[in-house]
Amino acid sequence: MSDNTARNDPSGRPPARRTQYQSAASSALPLTPSEDRQWATMAHFGGILGCVPSLVIYLIFKDRGPFTAQESKEALNFTLPPTIVAIIANLLILIPAVSGFFAVVAAAIWVFLTVFSVKAGIEVNRGRPYQYPLNLRFIR
Repeated sequence: MSDNTARNDPSGRPPARRTQYQSAASSALPLTPSEDRQWATMAHFGGILGCVPSLVIYLIFKDRGPFTAQESKEALNFTLPPTIVAIIANLLILIPAVSGFFAVVAAAIWVFLTVFSVKAGIEVNRGRPYQYPLNLRFIR
């Protein structure tokens, strides 16, 4: 088989040209003030689900918006310890002798996170920075 035949498909047509794609810029654009406030708000509202939403927002947007960096870090610092305790409580629910107690503990933690996260999200959505009254600042 000739070299030319190997490059053609079985129908004898020449191979299709491959499109060269340009790569995206290595750094993302900064957030607009509106987007900055939006993502900061979502970091706090995400506390209803634990520390994962604020962690993801912090890692993705910390270099793109100063308000988002500040508020997602605040939300992450607030939600991290209760999330760890809630995971442990949910695992201890599997032990029949103490399942009722730890079910109440897990539910209380979720209510605690929900109330404070919604309060913080409302304040941040208004453009005001929020500091939780009970917050261990692990991430500086």
